[in-house]
Amino acid sequence: MFKSRFYTCLLALLLVLPASRAFSQKPAMTCKEIVHKMIKSIGEVERLKYNLKITERGKKGYNHYESAVKLNRKPRKIYVYIKGIELIWKQGWNNGKAYVKPNSFPYVNLNLDPHGSLMRQDQHHTLSEMGFDYFGSIIEYTDIKVGDKFDQYFKLEGEERYNNRACYKVTITNKDFAFVTYTVGNNESITSIARKLHVAEYMIVENNPKLKDYFDILEVGQKIKVPTAYAKDVTMYIDQFYFLPIGVKINDDKGLFEEYNYFFLQVNPKIEDEEFTTTYKDYKF
Repeated sequence: MFKSRFYTCLLALLLVLPASRAFSQKPAMTCKEIVHKMIKSIGEVERLKYNLKITERGKKGYNHYESAVKLNRKPRKIYVYIKGIELIWKQGWNNGKAYVKPNSFPYVNLNLDPHGSLMRQDQHHTLSEMGFDYFGSIIEYTDIKVGDKFDQYFKLEGEERYNNRACYKVTITNKDFAFVTYTVGNNESITSIARKLHVAEYMIVENNPKLKDYFDILEVGQKIKVPTAYAKDVTMYIDQFYFLPIGVKINDDKGLFEEYNYFFLQVNPKIEDEEFTTTYKDYKF
């Protein structure tokens, strides 16, 4: 009698345990849910601190940069440190110029246009695209564009540890990626066209031999080649805690176009107003 009750209880316990364990685990998220939560999380960011490693294809091969960044979204304020170079830019301050302490000749602080040739040179992006907002807008646009074909473009590849963080690995494949002819309209520039089409400015310059850089003046009716999407393939590693893309790899028809990796990410940390001034105690302006 005792043995019968014992085995009955044991059997009941074995049946209940798997169910209770399954119930205690968080439900699996779909790829669409992860991507939508990432877009939402980007919009909820107020402040950021991070170290950034950049790889971008340039005219003479790949360019590599590393920086430490402090960013306040609204109003937009940025502090950047790059190997002895320091930079501050604040919305509504210094006539829109970035205040820069160079680490080379002329060894005097400079006021530079963040969208000008001295600051852009061979770089893909400007201070306006720092942080996650710009990339988030590209992904959101792609999501809307593909509509109910989401699963044909976006794919959850699994979970990986990336940049020492637990992440979801999500890929986007644009099988119809190509370059098409675009006719320049009134008052259009390379930048305005890229923003309208949600594509990369550098990709436009690179694929039009007659264009030297971002600042070439376009004529109405001029024919240029533009990509049909921002990338042919995108791989993004979405942090499982912050739901922010801490690793992004962008490929086009030539291979790797650009890559961005975020380290030591702090989301909404306390950043004093003084940390966006040239007189802050830790800076050397």
